[in-house]
Amino acid sequence: MARAKLDAEARAGLSLIAPPFLYALLILAAPLLTILAYSFLTDGYLEVLRELTLDNYLQVLTDPIVRVVMMRSLIVAGVVTLATVLLAFPVAYYVSFMVRPEKKAMWLFLITIPFWTSYLIRVFLWKVILGYNGVVNSSLTGLGIIDEPLTFILYNVNSIVITLAHAYAPFAILPIFVALEKIDRSLLEAGRDLGESRAMTFWRVTLPLAMPGVIAAVLIVFIPTIGDYVTPEVIGGGKIPMIANLIQVQMLALDNRPLGSALAVTTMLIVAVVSLIFLALNRRFLRVRQ
Repeated sequence: MARAKLDAEARAGLSLIAPPFLYALLILAAPLLTILAYSFLTDGYLEVLRELTLDNYLQVLTDPIVRVVMMRSLIVAGVVTLATVLLAFPVAYYVSFMVRPEKKAMWLFLITIPFWTSYLIRVFLWKVILGYNGVVNSSLTGLGIIDEPLTFILYNVNSIVITLAHAYAPFAILPIFVALEKIDRSLLEAGRDLGESRAMTFWRVTLPLAMPGVIAAVLIVFIPTIGDYVTPEVIGGGKIPMIANLIQVQMLALDNRPLGSALAVTTMLIVAVVSLIFLALNRRFLRVRQ
């Protein structure tokens, strides 16, 4: 009787998860498997030949242009992630520890305001801000700090980093805030009662307990940043391509879908390895926390 009841509950559970599972399989797995399959095919003139080969991956691993673009993408994504998390942590800390409980919802509401506008619009706004006749140059010229508009603040890696850091800042603030909110305040009081300074209490108690949120913020920022296409194209002026731009060129401009697929799969593998490393670190911090 009990077994029949368990079987009925299992069937009911499967019936509930089957539709979203099939939807996810269709929307996510099918495109990924298609790209994986294309990466092992041969590129012909204006067509894809159904001949299995590893030449696409060999070219990805040996082509110096691909190597340079991949390294640039990793470095830019790493710098953006580091800058975003370092700027997001003080904001999250202030909201969690300094703002009164009844006003925290308002602060979180203000933090999410950038989500109200399109990501593309925000990127174009940064182009206006950093442009030759933009807000920064106009302000500096009007104050007499510079005689001519600066030309090095746009169409370079620095402008890409600034734009991406601003775009993904809310994604970093929220998980760090959640982690800080879960910290038992009595632990901080105990540290101060034992004679620890505020700085040492933060270093020994607050920061380790907040690390799961920091690692979550790192992953949330790093993964989409390394595959960003719009910002290098608009803010970089197409002169500083990242891996997503190279994939777009191979897929559309050069119509080399097998090589573009191999680039995409290689990038996903690199991101997966980095993500697994941070997930392992997250598990370690959670184990220590328990």
